[in-house]
Amino acid sequence: LQFTEEKLGQAEKTELDAHFENLLARADCTKNWTEKILRQTEVLLQPNPSARVEEFLYEKLDRKVPSRVTNGELLAQYMTEAANDFGPGTPYGKTLIKVGETQRRLGAAERDFIHCASLNFLTPLRNFLEGDWRTISKERRILQNRRLDLDACKARLKKAKAAEAKAAAVPDFQETRPRNYVLSASASALWSDEVEKAEHELRLTQTEFDRQAEVTRLLLEGISSTHVNHLRCLHEFVESQTNYYAQCYQYMLDLQKQLGRFSGTFVGNAESTSPPAAATSPPAVAAATLPAVPTIPVVPTIGGVPNTVAESVLNPNEVKPPASGTRKARVLYDYEAADSTELALLADEMITVYSLPGMDPDWLIGERGNQKGKVPVTYLELLS
Repeated sequence: LQFTEEKLGQAEKTELDAHFENLLARADCTKNWTEKILRQTEVLLQPNPSARVEEFLYEKLDRKVPSRVTNGELLAQYMTEAANDFGPGTPYGKTLIKVGETQRRLGAAERDFIHCASLNFLTPLRNFLEGDWRTISKERRILQNRRLDLDACKARLKKAKAAEAKAAAVPDFQETRPRNYVLSASASALWSDEVEKAEHELRLTQTEFDRQAEVTRLLLEGISSTHVNHLRCLHEFVESQTNYYAQCYQYMLDLQKQLGRFSGTFVGNAESTSPPAAATSPPAVAAATLPAVPTIPVVPTIGGVPNTVAESVLNPNEVKPPASGTRKARVLYDYEAADSTELALLADEMITVYSLPGMDPDWLIGERGNQKGKVPVTYLELLS
């Protein structure tokens, strides 16, 4: 009744102080955004909605979620099986095995990232929504009921005082019979008792309301601690995501490096079926084998060796740079040389680079003082 009359504007309502209202608004905002962040993080970690529903059901049934093969691991399995069918000794089979192994490592890294993110980020958010927030919501409902009881007691006291004042009013002098005076005194006494009861109930209700308001306020102020906890979890989520992408990047760089070596072999095999090198003029071959970046200077043919096989017999110490047009490059990441033909790199150092005819476009010749060797393009920032 009290709630309905308040909605209709027929009853007064006890208003909470501004600080308490701010705490309520902050708690609601925290709950709403935590739900959205939680749901979207679940979508990020598991894009398949059917799998998410299945995991939710297993969680509600308090059963262990079955282990799933990641997409990368499944792709690795298919590539390995295909390589076995095509022949693991063939160039295509070798490449499938290498790429499949990298995909398997990517899938394992994804699995570790999902597990780490679920444990360090999703679980604390879910615990807040299913634990602390439920407690806050329960106490807020109790506070709402206490507030309605308090306002109902205030309305009852107000009506009792109004009736008491009316009964205590001087009776009409035209009423001369003693019975009227007796009735008037009796009614005044009755309403006086009703006022005392209403005041007693109001004091009790006010005490319960104040106690519940204090309990709710303490819980709402605990939202600050929740923010601190979620901030720490967010840092852990970012760290795990950074490690995951760094692993993926390193795996792909290693794969690109391996495929770069294979590509020289594949080019040699492909060109072995073409006309002899003598039948093709050196300028034509050089034009056909220039790297994708035209501004990298090209060293001429070395000692009469055909350009198409220049890379296979390359000895960096015997290669001389072009007289002009070399480019400077800044090293982006550390690189460890795999053999004597490669040049080890340190991040942020400056080196001189140029290309050779017939060389894999993913590699350049780099020089640092008296040191010389092949360097991967992906580790460099070419400067104009």
